[in-house]
Amino acid sequence: MSQTLIQHGTVKSRVNAILRATSGNFLEQFDFFLFGFYASAIGRAFFPSESETASLVNTFGVFWLGALMRPVGAIVLGAYIDQIGRRKGLIITLSIMAIGTVIIAFCPSYATIGIAAPIIVLAGRLLQGFSAGVEVGGVSVYLAEIATPGNRGFYTSFQSSSQQVAIFVAASVGYLLNESMPAETVASWGWRIPFFLGCLIIPLIFLLRRTLEETPEFLAMKKHPKAREIFASALVGWRIVVLGMMMAILSTTTFYFVTVYTPTFGKTVLKLSAQDALLVTLLVAMTNFIWNPIGGAVSDRIGRKPVLLAIAGLALMSAYPALNWLVSAPTFGKMLAVAMMFSFYFGTYSGTMLGALVEIVPAHVRTTCFSLAFALAAALFGTFTPLASTWLIERTNDKASPAYWLMFSATLGIIAALTIYRGTAKPSRTADRSHPEPNDSTLGVQTASP
Repeated sequence: MSQTLIQHGTVKSRVNAILRATSGNFLEQFDFFLFGFYASAIGRAFFPSESETASLVNTFGVFWLGALMRPVGAIVLGAYIDQIGRRKGLIITLSIMAIGTVIIAFCPSYATIGIAAPIIVLAGRLLQGFSAGVEVGGVSVYLAEIATPGNRGFYTSFQSSSQQVAIFVAASVGYLLNESMPAETVASWGWRIPFFLGCLIIPLIFLLRRTLEETPEFLAMKKHPKAREIFASALVGWRIVVLGMMMAILSTTTFYFVTVYTPTFGKTVLKLSAQDALLVTLLVAMTNFIWNPIGGAVSDRIGRKPVLLAIAGLALMSAYPALNWLVSAPTFGKMLAVAMMFSFYFGTYSGTMLGALVEIVPAHVRTTCFSLAFALAAALFGTFTPLASTWLIERTNDKASPAYWLMFSATLGIIAALTIYRGTAKPSRTADRSHPEPNDSTLGVQTASP
């Protein structure tokens, strides 16, 4: 497949390019979801404690510590991708992610090797976080650079949609596992089976990633900056990174709440069955997959700003009333309804936000700045959501209190959108002509120049 075909070829060729680019997202989210869903079992295996809450806090704490490596990965691996190319960089990130997945899947329990067990699990999570720091940015930039004119939001939305496939598969595997094995067996060792399955698909994902073509936009760049130049440009554009982080926070917090934390919330807080919690998550993954491209396509037509502000405003106003209604008398139907609401918020917002974030960062350091902004949002806020939710419920004794975290995220999103899109409602149109960068009057901030 020629370089030109990637950008202007048949629908089949573009679909194939999207599938190959997003394949690594499957492994990342497959493992991340399993870690959240089996948090209780993982806590007993690697972080035993007399208190279930303390064990959960330790488990989610490790989950969050791994995420703190995301900004490091964004800077180091992002600079590498901006310098040597999208294709080679995405293969490197997949390799690191695969190592972390294998480590967690095969690590012996605390009862077997003692304190070494949590240390090994933490090491695996740190590697996964380091890789994940640039996976979202690398894939989003790749999709944006092969997008047809006027469809950048739609193309980049498949970065997030691809993650929902992984969650759907993981939830399906977990559901079948819980149906076929006693709960005690799943808690003892059965929870490892999905992780082993994740290891088995690694060779296939490598095969898909190896067939990626470099993007025409990267090949057309007259000069590829060195790492020192990339770091300097990212530092000059720190306001872009901060605003991009603020814009991405609502996407990351709603995602981790409705996917990673919801199963635990359903089981330990609402006291619903594991099967009910899994079924809700499975259905959420399906609707997330649908809403992402819809959000991206709508924002391509009416602009990023209206969609971002509308969704953030709805989330701010409805998060607490919805959760309060749910916890007052928990049922499967109520949990599904609330989860569907958050799924709509997440998918529509994320599908819009990814295209917006690609557009506001400078082209020559696009992967680094995008990845750093998103990694900070995911590390400091998104992956902190399960821990924050557990802590809020424990401290306030209010089962609906995780809504405060989501409302705070929505507020930051509104501030970011109003600042970035000051004076315009349709900045995405600037991407129609060979993807030039938006000017300063569109952003309301000073961008770094090549």
